[in-house]
Amino acid sequence: MIRFLKGLVLLPVAVVVILFAVANREPVRLSLDPFSQVPAFSASLPLYAVLFAAVAVGIVVGGIFAWLGQGNVRRTARQRGREVRRLEGETARLRTYAPEPVAPAGGLPARTALPAPR
Repeated sequence: MIRFLKGLVLLPVAVVVILFAVANREPVRLSLDPFSQVPAFSASLPLYAVLFAAVAVGIVVGGIFAWLGQGNVRRTARQRGREVRRLEGETARLRTYAPEPVAPAGGLPARTALPAPR
């Protein structure tokens, strides 16, 4: 079911991307020097390649900043994991010293009636 839904969403996206690439295949000059008429470095690339590269760089940079922003959450999770392991070890150690519960000789104790509330 998930595979079908994924295909249902990704197929139209793929068609739009392919149509965009076919419609924008004319080369554009990409230069990183805005002040010179004849830049030292420039490249002629198809417009779709420039836009796809910009989207890819944006995704990578956004992922890096999201990962860096979650540093406090990861640190807290590590601290809590260490605390859980410490407490589990302490619980296991204390269980070795706890006496085994002993049942009364006559079976279950008799039930006593509680006084009625006033």
